[in-house]
Amino acid sequence: MALEGQYLGMGLRVDDLDVENIEYFKHCAAHDFHLQACAGCGRLRYPPTTACPWCMSRESTWKKVEGKGAVHSYSEVHHAIQPAFRQHTPYLILLVDLDTQKGEPTPDEALRVIGNLCTPDGQLAPPDIVKQVGIGTRVRMVFSDVSDGLALPQWTIDETAQQPAKVWRYSQE
Repeated sequence: MALEGQYLGMGLRVDDLDVENIEYFKHCAAHDFHLQACAGCGRLRYPPTTACPWCMSRESTWKKVEGKGAVHSYSEVHHAIQPAFRQHTPYLILLVDLDTQKGEPTPDEALRVIGNLCTPDGQLAPPDIVKQVGIGTRVRMVFSDVSDGLALPQWTIDETAQQPAKVWRYSQE
């Protein structure tokens, strides 16, 4: 059965043939972060796929993962293409290195998960919070409920983590 909902007034749909993403978003709807674990090599992967990108095994299970990490990169959006996002500019789209499986399969790799910067309750972060975040900021996962059975994984500043003394940001105006 397809997952459907509204986020900021925009329709979202994950078709029922998209088996891997249906399962992924069902876990998110329960506010649990799970990733596929390869039955062949044991590595976790994101985004969900039909086969392991390292060993090509098609067998996997879902494993609960702690949604904590550090910002690897970000995009600060000032000109929102989607009308629903315009009132929220500037907003950040984060690429986060998870603490789990960091440095695998090579020292420079990590599980990297995308999501918007949000407040702890899953709302898009206001400009004063956006200005605090840069590469290296410690974040934790939160979920934005969209509908019954569908929630989006997002990121918020991890108040319990020691933050770096200085994070890298593009120059500010």
